[in-house]
Amino acid sequence: MGHDVTSGRLVVLADGEAIARHMAEWLTELALTKTGGPFVVALSGGSTPKRLYEILGSAEYATRFPWARTHLFFGDERFVPPSDPASNYAMTQAALLSHVAIPPAQVHPMPTDGDPVQAAARYQAELQALYGATELQPGRPLFDVVLLGLGDNGHTASLFPRQPVLQERRLWVSTCVPDDAPHTRLTLTYPAIHSSRHVVFMLAGAAKRDVFARVRAGDPVEPASHITTEGGLTWLVDKAAAGV
Repeated sequence: MGHDVTSGRLVVLADGEAIARHMAEWLTELALTKTGGPFVVALSGGSTPKRLYEILGSAEYATRFPWARTHLFFGDERFVPPSDPASNYAMTQAALLSHVAIPPAQVHPMPTDGDPVQAAARYQAELQALYGATELQPGRPLFDVVLLGLGDNGHTASLFPRQPVLQERRLWVSTCVPDDAPHTRLTLTYPAIHSSRHVVFMLAGAAKRDVFARVRAGDPVEPASHITTEGGLTWLVDKAAAGV
């Protein structure tokens, strides 16, 4: 069936903590019921996802979640060393990975060494190896879940305004050099995100209210407005961001 940002389900919760706790339970139940292959997730950076990862790394979830058959990828990454404070991987390592028994080979950080274009190609090859094909096939999603945030400038993952990556329709992973934010980035492209069973946006705070309203209305100027999925799309939004 498929969904986009205008047709996706809206869930309004009290605050960022409630979003993170709701997501932890939903993600765990989804993972536990997955059959016929690994559970594959693309992680997001940001403060609300960080809290989600801390909850998943707590005793309650660390033993419940089926880490042994889960593969974790990243939706985007700044082209900085893995130990850099700006690294999404570094944040995830501290909040989640160091607390759970996931096999190291099933954690797939984006490479941030050498040439960024070549690093993007290496990451695409890693995704293709798990997927078992070099072309995305309708009805056979690459990801079970893609987690996304939303920047004040309408970006999601590292799909930033005015950048060539917004026109990419062939590659699964590409580069982005924002003109309004630091660091070269690697990012999943629109086609890779589309190949998902679930896309979930998580956003909290009054600062997100205006951009959320624009993207929810499908404003074509906003990069996040062009996110689609062949599965379901959900907005997990707190009351401040929803304006209620």
